[in-house]
Amino acid sequence: MNNVIDVTLFASTFFTLFVIMDPAGNVPIFLGLTSKLTPKERARAAWQANAVSAGVLAVFGLFGTYILGFLHISVEAMQMSGGLLLLLVALQLLTGEESDPGKPAGKTNVALVPIGTPLLAGPGTIVAFMLAVEDAGSNTPSIIAVIAAFVAVHIVSWAALRFSVVIHRVLGEGGTTLLTKLSGMLLAAIATQLIVNGILGVIEQI
Repeated sequence: MNNVIDVTLFASTFFTLFVIMDPAGNVPIFLGLTSKLTPKERARAAWQANAVSAGVLAVFGLFGTYILGFLHISVEAMQMSGGLLLLLVALQLLTGEESDPGKPAGKTNVALVPIGTPLLAGPGTIVAFMLAVEDAGSNTPSIIAVIAAFVAVHIVSWAALRFSVVIHRVLGEGGTTLLTKLSGMLLAAIATQLIVNGILGVIEQI
């Protein structure tokens, strides 16, 4: 199995993206933004939002390295800045100060903005995915692992939004809050590790 897919990289990539995207935590926000939609329209919004997220992440995953090279930004700098960015997201989750996109005015498609981006494909998710692609390099099992994790996390995210009414009814306010806090703690640990890896990388180059 390891000859076909890097299981460790798959698990770490999926887990990191899952924690940042926080499918369960997005359920109440999604329900609020789509409260005036019919069940059919809400179902369409669920897949549209994840399609937008997948598209944004794919672009940065494919061309992120070239962008960094053009701007002369090192991988270590990206790791440390990405770690700090993820740490801020983790603190927001832990303190309960997550930014609420609010209801946009007019007939804006909420599936595209703000659900697809920046709620799903936000700065933290983009940085984490770029780092995963960087870790995969040109190794085929690693590339397959990152792609599989990318697809799997969007399937889970789609399912969470698609069946958001049922999930929110089962978890309740307390269950949703608990999952959000746990995600914040785990994300803080991931962010700290990214910062440490960046610092160690800089030290090795000295």
